[in-house]
Amino acid sequence: MLQRAPKDHDYWSVDSAPAKLTRPLSIWAAPTLLVIFTAVAAALLAAISAEPLAAIFPNGDVVFSPYLGIHSIPLRIFMVSFFVAFSAVGARAPQRLRFFLEVTLYYIVVCAAFDLINIAAYRLTGFVYSIHVVEILSGLFGFYIFSIRLLDQGTMPRRAPFAPFNPRFKVTSFILIVLAVGAAIAVSLWIDTLDLPLVGDLRSVALLGGTGPGVFLFLPVLFFLLYVLGTLRALLRRKPRYCPPVTAIIPAHNEAHILPRTLNALEKAAAQYGGEVNVLVLDNCSTDGTAQTALRIFADLPNLRGQVFDVPIPGKSNALNAGIARTTTEIVIRIDADTQVSPASVGRAVRHFWRGDVGVVGGLPIAPGTGKFDRARNLETLLKHGYYQVAYGAVDAIVGVPGMLAVYRTEAVRNVGGFTGGMNGEDTDMSLRIGEMGFRVVGDPTITYVSEVPASWKHLREQRMRWFRSVYHVSSRNRDYLDGWMPSVRGKIILPFMLLNSGRRAMTVPLVIFGVLYYFVGFNPQSPLTVQAVFAVVLGAPALMAAFAALANGRIGALIGLPEYIAFRLVRSYLTLESVLSIAFGETAPREAQLLLPPPAVTQDKMQPTS
Repeated sequence: MLQRAPKDHDYWSVDSAPAKLTRPLSIWAAPTLLVIFTAVAAALLAAISAEPLAAIFPNGDVVFSPYLGIHSIPLRIFMVSFFVAFSAVGARAPQRLRFFLEVTLYYIVVCAAFDLINIAAYRLTGFVYSIHVVEILSGLFGFYIFSIRLLDQGTMPRRAPFAPFNPRFKVTSFILIVLAVGAAIAVSLWIDTLDLPLVGDLRSVALLGGTGPGVFLFLPVLFFLLYVLGTLRALLRRKPRYCPPVTAIIPAHNEAHILPRTLNALEKAAAQYGGEVNVLVLDNCSTDGTAQTALRIFADLPNLRGQVFDVPIPGKSNALNAGIARTTTEIVIRIDADTQVSPASVGRAVRHFWRGDVGVVGGLPIAPGTGKFDRARNLETLLKHGYYQVAYGAVDAIVGVPGMLAVYRTEAVRNVGGFTGGMNGEDTDMSLRIGEMGFRVVGDPTITYVSEVPASWKHLREQRMRWFRSVYHVSSRNRDYLDGWMPSVRGKIILPFMLLNSGRRAMTVPLVIFGVLYYFVGFNPQSPLTVQAVFAVVLGAPALMAAFAALANGRIGALIGLPEYIAFRLVRSYLTLESVLSIAFGETAPREAQLLLPPPAVTQDKMQPTS
């Protein structure tokens, strides 16, 4: 089993909360937001349910166009309530007011435009949208507008000075996405027409109540089709054996407690690999004897050619760039100091590079199995890396390969400028830019590795806030793909989806509170909202997909953690809310970090690198 870090181990580093991009966040900030949100939402619901507004808006929401049916939850009221609450605690007073006015104005304009289009369609053709469609789209508008306004007004990394782009694979990817979306729509509509008890059950517990299984099943069907295509593509493209010399770079800051296990696991993988494996341990300002530990371990590992180098400038990107600068092999493997690769992982990862169009390869993280979050984490990684990454790979649209274990074509890393510093998400940034350069990014769930999972709430909070902020940091640095001319699948489809999803996840806990408030207070007695629908917000399609991902990857035992995963999703949503609250406003973003020259080797009078 994985050795846990000492109780006094400090997980905070310069990478946890980059200077000027984040602000200190009290543990009471999110609870304060939720209290304000509940008060504002209750006031607005009461106002819209009383005369004279009740007569103007009989559905309890601000919808001016004709519609069919009765909705479950007035999402426009929810959105405005959240904007008020977030603006009240999300920044200093001037920035709060500016953000509230801008995000609310944008939202009102978009919803008004949608209502006007609906009115025009009704006048010209007699066609009327269902109120469910109006509310669902109102929610999606709100999630995305919130994230885009946060991207614009929050302090973010500067736009990268260049955005590498090659149209290779892009046209084919767009065609495949269109075909997959069309097929998913057709299958979902067909299921919606079936007169089966299961269809009725799905309709009764859909996200907003009564949306129909067609809407509920669209994304699961889409990802299933892409997953099948991605799996077939992976099987056809990989070579049984390809083992050129490789270099593993391991940035390490106070990792003496875990580094022996990491190096011993890499030794077993090197013995099975069949090719030369060089290892560079990059000691980044450690005070616990990390370098001495690495040198002592290397002496007993015959299959590794190990060296230790001192990187005196704090920051993981500085250590990584120092390792890249000293790499002489065509393939470089980035490994976190707390990651233990499986014996077959190096061979399985490198075999993809026999094709010259592969630039990055990632695998499937496995939790150690000894911590309170581990079972939930296993389902999370099975869904994200064992299922969604494979699906994205079918259309060459993988954005992020986690830095816990990532294998790169060395020259590609250099050509995109090395690893950027001073922001969260340098690993996602790297794989995204290599992919846009015209290389394939591969996710292979047969490449497994054990990676440390936080054992304490403090560590989990630090990790997840760092991870969730990275969506905004990476999008800001690569803004050219979002609003530039390049026909980028990642920039025009995947990054916007990630931003929308980040906004949705940040609002999940408030949405549950809103649903409970709306249901139990009874602001709209005609609403079809049910307790099942409220629970569906908590459970959602991802919980069902997590179970399917576990089965698809042959890990039936992971299903025992499903109840913990459902609870963990709420915890994760709460931490997403904290992460967006931690984004600074009104500061000047730091300049782009530069690729470091090779650092000095550990000197003879300190420690001599081993070979």
